[in-house]
Amino acid sequence: MAVEGGMKCVKFLLYVLLLAFCACAVGLIAVGVGAQLVLSQTIIQGATPGSLLPVVIIAVGAFLFLVAFVGCCGACKENYCLMITFAIFLSLIMLVEVAAAIAGYVFRDKVMLEFNKDFRQQMQNYRKDNRTTLALDKMQEDFKCCGAANYTDWESVPTVPRGQVPDSCCINVTKDCGATLQINNIYSEGCVEKIGGWLRSNVLVVAAAALGIAFVEVLGIVFACCLVKSIRSGYEVM
Repeated sequence: MAVEGGMKCVKFLLYVLLLAFCACAVGLIAVGVGAQLVLSQTIIQGATPGSLLPVVIIAVGAFLFLVAFVGCCGACKENYCLMITFAIFLSLIMLVEVAAAIAGYVFRDKVMLEFNKDFRQQMQNYRKDNRTTLALDKMQEDFKCCGAANYTDWESVPTVPRGQVPDSCCINVTKDCGATLQINNIYSEGCVEKIGGWLRSNVLVVAAAALGIAFVEVLGIVFACCLVKSIRSGYEVM
């Protein structure tokens, strides 16, 4: 039995929200992939809270897309079971998002400590491993930084002669520009603090986006419940 009256409007709004969910799902997957690429470049290794966060974001995005598809099928066919499933799964996604947000806040300092430790460890492999060398050079050039805390950290690296820094530390990169250490020609800030500042600024953007998605999800749950109630009433009348 087709829904009537105000429920038609609710059904239409639910379709609009489902399109928004699909867009959010694609956005989450894109953010997760981007975060994974950034973390791989910053050499955070192992199954740490920070390294697992992009995987969680991608998984939530993929699951949200699947849930949106279920909701679309349920609304189109006005199927009671599918709409109940949609509402339950959407509630679970909200809980996962809240848990991920809390975990990100709780572990924010731990992630930076791990990154600082990993960065210093990888500095010891500079010029020993080509992948590590390229990654560190790219990081220092992109974030305009030098060393973990500052350029003096390179003094403890055996493959870099004392009084020298990698060329990627130079403000104007030229061949062997780091061989003669000139303070005015190298970046003064360390990479850990510089990248940490970049991450903190982007966390605010992600948090704002998460709040927006959560608000849309709440509306989706409310509309789904209203439609479920209307469908159930139709079954009782029949």
